Amino acid sequence: MNIRSLMDTDLYKLTMMQGVLHHFPGALTEYEFKCRTKDVDLKPLLAEIKEAVNALCRLRFQPEELDFLRTLPYMKEDFIQFLRLFQLNADFVHIRNEKENLAINIKGPWLHVILFEIPLLAIVSEVYARDYLRRKGRKNDFKSARTRLLEKVDQVLEAGRDEGRIAFCDFGTRRRFSQQWQQEVVETFKSKLPEHFIGTSNLDLARRLNLKPIGTMAHEWLMAAQALGPRLVDSQKFALDHWVREYRGDLGIALSDVVGFDAFLRDFDLYFSKLFDGCRHDSGDPVRWCERLIAHYEQYGIDPKTKTAVFSDGLTIPGAITLARTFSRRIKTAFGIGTNLTNDMGGDNPKAIQIVIKMTRCNGQPVAKISDSPGKQMCRDKGYLRYLKQVFEVKI
Repeated sequence: MNIRSLMDTDLYKLTMMQGVLHHFPGALTEYEFKCRTKDVDLKPLLAEIKEAVNALCRLRFQPEELDFLRTLPYMKEDFIQFLRLFQLNADFVHIRNEKENLAINIKGPWLHVILFEIPLLAIVSEVYARDYLRRKGRKNDFKSARTRLLEKVDQVLEAGRDEGRIAFCDFGTRRRFSQQWQQEVVETFKSKLPEHFIGTSNLDLARRLNLKPIGTMAHEWLMAAQALGPRLVDSQKFALDHWVREYRGDLGIALSDVVGFDAFLRDFDLYFSKLFDGCRHDSGDPVRWCERLIAHYEQYGIDPKTKTAVFSDGLTIPGAITLARTFSRRIKTAFGIGTNLTNDMGGDNPKAIQIVIKMTRCNGQPVAKISDSPGKQMCRDKGYLRYLKQVFEVKI
């Protein structure tokens, strides 16, 4: 299983990479892989995953891909010229079997390792699915998956008749069943739901299928600021301010759950609330989150209907429809749906495994995310985690 293009990644990896080039080109980072699904042994897949990573590191951005990036108004020419010379280096990735499970660590200059995350996760997910079918003596059979996909189409169409336009996009690259299936899903939504399907986070699919690429920032942008900023307590404001300096009003959706929503709202003051187009939910109760976001805007005299709430935490189509019905008359809503679109196969196919790669250190210092959902934290330094919670007054 080989990734065929460096564009086969999420847009926000490129947007963050451009910010790193311009603001933090010397930052050194470390990432760690984790499989959150219990009783899944990935160790037998070591050789196949290594082979796919080595193939990934032979890829280069192609001229037609760089030309596509030039059509995006927020991509700058010096960054595109940098990508013209860019190549991933396998020396920065360490893949091995440990007693518990497969271990993957990435360590190197942030600018040169930031693009590993999404294709690496996609590789693990697809190799796992293919190995599962191989052990069962079966080949890919999309029959049950296509049935489930068409049910999702019908759900959106039915809800649209009652509620109007429900805007959603594909966020499913990292945990997809396969690249082939992700493309079929995206093509199906594009053809059958043109009023509802607004794009994909996958740059390669966006380019080849003439779709809008969707995305802004990920957790690592704000996590790295814990080490790069002047004071830990100001790290979120430091990260948001540098984002504004880089994009000057473009890509204006802020991620709200790096050190908990309470701390985010304290930092997301009148300046940022006016400046950013909206916020993205990625952990915790989405209804409570959106109610508090609306109240936050109203507190500052900002009409919530001028802002956007983006939901992206483990969403399904029915879940997105419910949230749209609840909030679409009070605030703009949009939905980034991942695994439920690209790895909801049904039948005898394997269930999607919950895999992540998170930044753990920057410039030699620990960094962490304090999620609003239990079980999403990844920080081996318990002392730093306690200090981070103390600084941001996090109670969980």
